[in-house]
Amino acid sequence: MSFVDKDLLSIQEARILMENARDARNTMLTFPQERLDLIVDALAASAKEMAEELAVMSADETGYGRFQDKYVKNRFVCDYLPERLKSMSCVGFLNENTELKTIDVGVPVGVLVALTPSVSPVSTALYNVLMAVKSGNPIVIAPHERAGKVTGKLLDRLLEAGKCYGLPDGAIGYLKTVTRAGALELCHHPATAMIVNTGVPELNREASRSGKPYIYGGTGNGPVFIERTADVGQAVEDIIASRTFDYGIVSAAEQYMVVDSLIAAEVKSEMLRNGAYFMNEEEEKQLIDLLTLTSGKTDTEIMGRPAEELAKRAGFTVPKTTTVLVSEQKYISDRNPFAKELLCPVLAYYIEDDWMHACEKCMCLLVNESHGHTLVIHSRDEEVIRQFALKKPVGRVLVNTPATLGSMGATTNLFPAMTLGSITAGAGITADNVSPMNFIYIRKVGYGVRGVEEFLGPFEKTSSGYEKAPETIRNHALEKNKGMEDARDFLKQILQALSKELD
Repeated sequence: MSFVDKDLLSIQEARILMENARDARNTMLTFPQERLDLIVDALAASAKEMAEELAVMSADETGYGRFQDKYVKNRFVCDYLPERLKSMSCVGFLNENTELKTIDVGVPVGVLVALTPSVSPVSTALYNVLMAVKSGNPIVIAPHERAGKVTGKLLDRLLEAGKCYGLPDGAIGYLKTVTRAGALELCHHPATAMIVNTGVPELNREASRSGKPYIYGGTGNGPVFIERTADVGQAVEDIIASRTFDYGIVSAAEQYMVVDSLIAAEVKSEMLRNGAYFMNEEEEKQLIDLLTLTSGKTDTEIMGRPAEELAKRAGFTVPKTTTVLVSEQKYISDRNPFAKELLCPVLAYYIEDDWMHACEKCMCLLVNESHGHTLVIHSRDEEVIRQFALKKPVGRVLVNTPATLGSMGATTNLFPAMTLGSITAGAGITADNVSPMNFIYIRKVGYGVRGVEEFLGPFEKTSSGYEKAPETIRNHALEKNKGMEDARDFLKQILQALSKELD
C-alpha cells in the first residue's frame, strides 16, 4: 500500500514555488510602471470574464454566503480597483522636489506570500495578485483548504493571461496541495519578503513569528453607534444592508449596535420595519447553543447562512421576511457568545444614555474581540463624529455609511481593498486599507546643496577632527559660568549679612 504524506508534499511544493518566484523577481525588477499597468489590466479583464462563474463556484465549494454578493465583490475588484490603480505610480521615479533637490524612487520589496480566506476567496486572491503585479512583486498564494478549487481555477486563468503579456514564470504561484505545513513553509522561506494574511486567524501567531514584515487583516465585526442627530431610517437601512450582505460573512460588517436612548424607540421601530427579529430569552439560549461549540469557538458551519436558516437550526421559527436576528444586551462579557466574531446575520443591541456612554461602550467592544478593525457612527453632529475619530482604538472610522461596503472603499473614498489592516496587538504593520504602496519601499535620493566648509565653518579643526565647540557655544558657556559665579557671590553676601545679624 502506497502512502503520500501531504504535509511533506506541500512543503516541497512551497519551496519550489518560492524559488521560482525569486527568479521571477529579477525579471520583474526590469519592468517599468507602464508595462506592469498593462499586465494588471489584462489580469483584471481575464478575471472579469469568469467573475460570475467563480462566484457561484465559491458559494458552492465553501458553503458560505450568497453567490450574487460574491459576484458584486468580484466585479468590484475587476472594475473599480484597476481604475483607481491607473493614477498610482509604485516603481521608478515617484516624486522629485526641485527646491529641496530630492527624489523618491519606488522599489518592490520582493516575493509576497498571501494567505487567503474561505469567506471571500476569489475577490481576495485576485486583489492580492493585482496589488503585487502593480507594485512589481511576484506573489505566492496559500489558498484556504475550504476554497482550494475555486482559488486554483482563478489563479490558473491569471497565470495564462499573464504569460501572454510577458509576466515571467513564477510571478504568480499557489499551493495546489494545501496544508498548514505548506503555508508555514511559504511564510518562513528565506525568499519571502512580506506576508499578507487576510482573514486566516489560525495562522496569525505562526506567521507573525516568521520575522518577516507582516500585514494582518484582523478579526472584525465591530460596533456601530446611532447618535440622536442621525437620520434613523437611513442608518437602519445601511446597517441591515451591510449585515446581510453575503449573509454577514464580511469581517468589516457591523455586529454590535449601540443606540442613543433618546431615539431607541424609533430605531427599534425601523429595525422591525426592515425585517429585524428581536429574540426572547429562550430563543437567545437556543441560538447560543447553535453558535457556540463546547470549546467556545464559533461553529464554522453556521457562518454565512441566512437568518431564517439560523433560527430553524436553533429550534425556533421566524417570519420568512427576517433579515437579521437581534439580541438585546446590557453588559459585555467574555463568556457572552455574542461578543465573539460571528460571521452571520446576528446583531447584539445596546442602549446608552448619551454619546459619551456610547463612546465608552464602543471602546470596550473594540478591544474585546474585534481587534480595532472598524467602527461606524451615524450622526449629523460633526463634533461627536470627531470625538469618536480621535478617541477610538480602531483602524478605520466610517461615517453615515454601511460598514461592509464603506470599509472596502465602495461607498467611501477609502482605497478599494479586500485586506483591511487592524491594530491587533502583536500582529500587523499597518491599519491601512492595504494598497500597492504597502508593497514597496522608498529609496531616497538627495543632491548636495551646501559645501563641507559652509557646514563645518563654525567648528574648529583639530588633529582628531572637528571636535571643538563653535565660538558662539564657548562664549555662551563662559557667560553661563560667569552668571553662576555672580550668583554664588550674591549668596555669600547674603550669608555674611545674616551672620552679622545673628552675632
